[in-house]
Amino acid sequence: MPEFPPRLENKFYLTEGGTETDVLYNYGFELPEFAMFPLLDDPEADKVIRDLYRRYFDVAEKHQTGMLVLGHDYRASPDWGAKLGYTPEGLAEMERRTIGFLEDLRREYEGRVSDVYIAGCVGPRGDAYGTGGGITESEAEDYHAVQLSTLKSTSADMAISLTLNNIPEAIGIVRAAAAIGIPIGISLTLTTEGRLRSGPSLREAIEEIDEKTNGAAAWFGTNCAHPLEFATALADDGPWLDRLRYIRPNAVQMDQIALCKLGHLEDGDPVELGRQMGDVARRFPRADILGGCCGTDERHLGEIAKNVNACRGAAKV
Repeated sequence: MPEFPPRLENKFYLTEGGTETDVLYNYGFELPEFAMFPLLDDPEADKVIRDLYRRYFDVAEKHQTGMLVLGHDYRASPDWGAKLGYTPEGLAEMERRTIGFLEDLRREYEGRVSDVYIAGCVGPRGDAYGTGGGITESEAEDYHAVQLSTLKSTSADMAISLTLNNIPEAIGIVRAAAAIGIPIGISLTLTTEGRLRSGPSLREAIEEIDEKTNGAAAWFGTNCAHPLEFATALADDGPWLDRLRYIRPNAVQMDQIALCKLGHLEDGDPVELGRQMGDVARRFPRADILGGCCGTDERHLGEIAKNVNACRGAAKV
């Protein structure tokens, strides 16, 4: 499958920030099983989240970036939906509402923010900070085809799978997306040593996934790790780096499991993170879908956009 979304000349795509951590720690809304889509039924939460996304769009408008944004559906897959009490039909309806939420915002900012694409968010079947368990390629393909099929029936432009730690699961997701006919981006999460928790390096993972899926993924990325943590992984030079488009760092350098156990939000230094991501953009100009993950908000996105734009004139793809 070809790259998607299309590359933009001297312009990058901004993503959302760490919406779940912002909603959980700064606004006090509960996220059972770390699922945000049930908040679509809470008018107060819906208003808060819409305003968060409006601030993301405001950053894109100010810095003249494109946007590739995800919504509430990280946990909108069968096992997690069942844990939350949703029937298959009810879960599919929440998926459609999630994409509708993003469509509303795209229409609201039409004429103000250009090159806006929306994506469904596919999380792992198991623990995001585990090794991915014993899931096989075929099991992953069957499991994730459910959510991907629903997404295909919506106005979503693509799907993005986040916080994957297991190569077989990633392979299954890519195969399912290819069979259904929806573009898929794969984002892998790294430990503080710059490797997947299941063991392989980022390079090894990307090369194996591409080999076993005939390069069917639209692109690869990494999220939920600080720039100082994924620096080691990106130092492994080679053609595989051309497949890396998507980078969403955490606000601070800390093991993800330890970060989750803090019980409060660590938002780090937005100015420093912006400089670090500007340096990432300078060194890896083909990485053009950039934003934030845990602990980040519109402040971090603004600093990232400012620094990335400052280097894009000299770093043409």
